[in-house]
Amino acid sequence: MSKIIENRNQGVLGGIDRIKKTFISQEMEESYLDYSMTVIVQRALPDVRDGLKPVQRRILYAMHNLGLNFNARFRKSATIVGEVLGKYHPHGDIPVYDALVHLAQDFKLRYPLIASQGNFGSMDGDEPAAMRYTETKLSKIASSVLVDIEKDTVDFMPNFDSTQKEPKVLPSTLPNLLVNGTMGIAVGMATNIPPHNISEICDAVVSLIDNPDATCEDLLEYVKGPDFPTGGIIYNFKDIKQVYATGRGGITTRAKAEIIENRKGMFQIIVHEIPFQVNKASLIEKVAQLHKEKRISGIKDIRDESNKEGVRIVIDLRKNAFPKKVLNKLFSLTELQTKFHVNMTALVSGIEPRVLNLKVVLEEYLKHRNEVIIRRTKFELERAKARLHILEGLRIALENLDAVIKTIRGSASREKAKINLIKKFKLSPIQAEAILQMRLEQLSRLERDKIENEYKEKIKLIKKLEAILASPKKILEIIKKELVELKETYGDERRTKIVKGGIEKFSLEDVEPDNPCIILLSKKGYIKRLPMSSYKPQGRGGKGVSGCKTCDEDIIDKILLSSVHSTLFFFTDKGLVFSLKAYEIPESSKQSRGQALVNFIQVDSAEKVTALVSITRKEEKENEEKFLFMATRKGIIKKVGLSCFDNIRRSGMKAIGLDKDDFLGWVSPVSRNDEIVLVTSNGQAIRFKEKDARKTGRPARGIRGIRLRKEDRVVSMDVVEKGDEAGREVLVVTQKGYGKRTVLAKYSCQKRGGSGLKTSQTTLKIGNVVSAKVTGKEDTQVLFASRHAQVICLKLNNIPSLSRVTQGVRLMRLSENDEVSSMTVL
Repeated sequence: MSKIIENRNQGVLGGIDRIKKTFISQEMEESYLDYSMTVIVQRALPDVRDGLKPVQRRILYAMHNLGLNFNARFRKSATIVGEVLGKYHPHGDIPVYDALVHLAQDFKLRYPLIASQGNFGSMDGDEPAAMRYTETKLSKIASSVLVDIEKDTVDFMPNFDSTQKEPKVLPSTLPNLLVNGTMGIAVGMATNIPPHNISEICDAVVSLIDNPDATCEDLLEYVKGPDFPTGGIIYNFKDIKQVYATGRGGITTRAKAEIIENRKGMFQIIVHEIPFQVNKASLIEKVAQLHKEKRISGIKDIRDESNKEGVRIVIDLRKNAFPKKVLNKLFSLTELQTKFHVNMTALVSGIEPRVLNLKVVLEEYLKHRNEVIIRRTKFELERAKARLHILEGLRIALENLDAVIKTIRGSASREKAKINLIKKFKLSPIQAEAILQMRLEQLSRLERDKIENEYKEKIKLIKKLEAILASPKKILEIIKKELVELKETYGDERRTKIVKGGIEKFSLEDVEPDNPCIILLSKKGYIKRLPMSSYKPQGRGGKGVSGCKTCDEDIIDKILLSSVHSTLFFFTDKGLVFSLKAYEIPESSKQSRGQALVNFIQVDSAEKVTALVSITRKEEKENEEKFLFMATRKGIIKKVGLSCFDNIRRSGMKAIGLDKDDFLGWVSPVSRNDEIVLVTSNGQAIRFKEKDARKTGRPARGIRGIRLRKEDRVVSMDVVEKGDEAGREVLVVTQKGYGKRTVLAKYSCQKRGGSGLKTSQTTLKIGNVVSAKVTGKEDTQVLFASRHAQVICLKLNNIPSLSRVTQGVRLMRLSENDEVSSMTVL
């Protein structure tokens, strides 16, 4: 049960005690409510109109009164803090200085409102220097927050001791609440609004002016999402839509990191941007702790190489580490990936705390700007009318100059002259005073013309201002114009990248363009991806350039033309198949060795990848009509539907049944009525139709494709698309770098299982055939790789077209112990 308390107050009359009885519960409720509202309104929450808390507003206004504009000299921060404390904000100096520092930190505000000199803290959580050491002034963009404050655009109120006046809100052309965001904790409520790109917010406001019925979803065409000063990447557009529609929600952000290979062939994770409000020093300490606790393996060293140019955290990885796995582990266990919890709570009309969605925030900003423009226009109109009134008096005086001079000379005193002028010329006291203050130089012809011109200008200005006040449409046009100027002056590129897909389903397809690329695979199982621009065509007979840095006795074994979004199928000599997206292989330089394939697929060390196939996204969708055609070293062939390889396990899947002494060598996609060309080491070739091999299941063995002579083996299989014989040629290359082209028509189509036709002479000088490809009109270049990692790119038309049984010409000059290992056509 609540107790009754007594409040004894000294009465005004005769010292009578007055006792007020009340319940303690009621007293506590009222007192706590008063306290909480004071914290909410006077400290923690920003005003939706200018996006500022009271202390921030007072700091900016005090600096404005001190003349500390962007083109002024810097002043000690202690001077500003003292000015704010003495006139506007009767609280501690530390909170005021902390608020001033926050307005100057470019890693907390997207567009800092205060320019600074000295130590203002860092992303590592370092404290700023004491206020007596640092210097500040208003930044250039702060002028758009305080513009026209002298023109009665906002209401003022008495300060804490009624000796000064301070603004209740600032005029703020800048949509500061969204542009710079804010964070605050009140009693029973909080706010956490992220910063945004000024260009996007200005475009959204202009769009809302043009279309007041626009929805939050319509506005998202302009506002892509938060734009943090520290950059980073935001995932899942659905979360962004929810946040802007409701005013609350979580947005997942990640650091911007890349995997690179250094000159020593070691992989590194480089972090260039970290999530907003993450302490960089604590982040690095956390990574080190996780490594020490062995919760993350594969890290060799971590160091902070950040400087004034930006963030750079370098994580060196061990030789056997899988970079992508390490990076994913870092995302899941550290603040390299965080969730920014948005709570768009702000004060409406300066007193009512509300959770606002995107449209309401912009509408409240427009209401504020509309009121500011109206009040500014009224102020300018009154001033123009006052000046016009004086000019009208001056014109009367100039028209009756002699009479005015005579009246003044005939008056006994200044006051008498003023009264006489008013009576004689029917002037107002203000006009009469202006005439008395005229200087003699204003009687000249030039000065008289100036007064007349100014009179005409004021009449035009008054008409213009009155037209603005009479037309809400013109007021909105002024707001639009000022926003366009704001965007042109301060607009910049986004720092934070937006990825539409959710973080759980995230793949590099969302950020990697589907550009053509080259996949290189070495004999010892090192793989890398190169852009097409890595190799430029050279003349026939050259040495080429270094293709990659390989280990001892390692060679480039496979070259495949692909695209970044394609699916790669890896077929092993034991008849298993693995799949991988091309973008999952890190892009490398020409000289790098690449990365061990076992980091990407679970291939056994005893197995060797003998066939690489690239399937585009379009081909995947048409898998009902597509097949994979396989050939073994012993000439066995097999046709399997592409749909059989839809769900390949990470540990692989059986693709073909093999004899004990045979192994899978080639796989290629085919369509109905295509033709197959098999070429052997001894220079035999056979051409037959794919329909000669019926479709079989994955585990099946296959049938004979070509009859081989003793010690001969298949070295190549290629596909000729249906009805595409014209312009097709067979390109053959031998071990010693010799090769030629032969018209496909010279290879008559046979039934499968025969011995085929001669396609090249094989001698000790040129060696056996190592590879063959069927080329077409669209093929322009060819890449050759040697066992010692030399790679040459030739224009196809530089290779002569010869008959079937010739040995060809030198295509690549090789060192004594080197020989061609693989070839691909571009």
